[in-house]
Amino acid sequence: MTQNRDHDLKSQRRRHLLQGAAALPLVGLPALARAQTPPTSKVNTTKLAITDTEVTVGQLHSATGTMAISETGAIQAEQLAIDQINAMGGILGRKIKVIKEDGASDWPTFAEKAKKLLVNDHVAAVFGCWTSASRKAVLPVFEKENGLLYYPTFYEGLEQSKNVFYTGQEATQQILYSLDWAKKEKKASTFFLIGSDYIWPRTSMKIARKHIENFQKGKVVGEEYYPLGSTNFGSLMNKIKVAKPDCIFTAVVGGSNVAFYKALKAAGITGDKQLLLTLAVTEDEMTGVGGENFAGFYSSMKYFQTLDNENNKKFVAAFKAKYGKDSVIGDVTQAGYLGPWLWKAAVEKAQSFDVDKVVAASAVGIELKTAPEGYVKLDANHHLWSKSRIAMGMPDGTFKVVSESPELIKPDPFPKGYQ
Repeated sequence: MTQNRDHDLKSQRRRHLLQGAAALPLVGLPALARAQTPPTSKVNTTKLAITDTEVTVGQLHSATGTMAISETGAIQAEQLAIDQINAMGGILGRKIKVIKEDGASDWPTFAEKAKKLLVNDHVAAVFGCWTSASRKAVLPVFEKENGLLYYPTFYEGLEQSKNVFYTGQEATQQILYSLDWAKKEKKASTFFLIGSDYIWPRTSMKIARKHIENFQKGKVVGEEYYPLGSTNFGSLMNKIKVAKPDCIFTAVVGGSNVAFYKALKAAGITGDKQLLLTLAVTEDEMTGVGGENFAGFYSSMKYFQTLDNENNKKFVAAFKAKYGKDSVIGDVTQAGYLGPWLWKAAVEKAQSFDVDKVVAASAVGIELKTAPEGYVKLDANHHLWSKSRIAMGMPDGTFKVVSESPELIKPDPFPKGYQ
């Protein structure tokens, strides 16, 4: 009897152990059999903020200003990933400490805060930025100080830096895929391009125009830009009605989206009458835009909260458990979540927090088999192989995926014919 009882107890403990391991995110089982903590002198030879028990990183996003509507989700997702990693024992036996800085939707402030994090705080890595303008502002700082930035936003491409890892899509994965979808599935041949007035929308629309005119042999019938935070789109509605485009192709960002989509609806330009394809509305923006104002329009992203896979179900459940059942998860939020995990994988492969060693370890073989969007892998050019998706906005503020690339798309930040 005693032998049977002991056997049953051991079996029960083994089942609980395996069930617990299955519930762990992304890197799972290694935390259960963590190796001995290597000495700080071995894993930190460049005077980063690392002790025997702790490693310090930075977060640099807009917690205030017009971009807060878009960046808050990334702040939350990065913190969730860090909390999960810490719960598993941290990285190389060290818990992650976070220093949060607010770029306040102001590009010089981003550069100032980046310098503080690298020069004063000596952080091992930074997870941050949203707009390309903020990324361009901090890039010289990261390259001069040899810092490490994990950047989560879909962007225009045409950039590659030793010091930056891009966990969102670049242009060939988002812009070109979506334009080809509009032509093939919606027979669109005339386009009206609209964007907020800074580097990402302008460069994205330059790439879009070249693809439409040179590769699709279509026509751009209008192109307009508006300052960040702009809420006056009345005259734009008249221009759209006069131009009568097959497709409105837009990269309006941040808080301006709320006014933009309300203006469209007020002007009678709705999803049942007009094809609109955006590069910049995720579930995060939909909380302000409202499903009733976006219904029937389309968004091009690699991730939507409604993706039906086991990885995503666990991620969504963990996110809502931490931030509330009404919280939503957008594309950049999910890409932000990937940053700490990719850094962890590279640090553990390098067995060091030194930036040069982490970068070298990231050059090949870094992958996340259980990323919420599905399997992804890091290319030697510091961008992710991932799928592209198109989804239609629903009245309740969610998205219904209507198109998905059959395979992962190799990142190509410098496509020929678009520079």
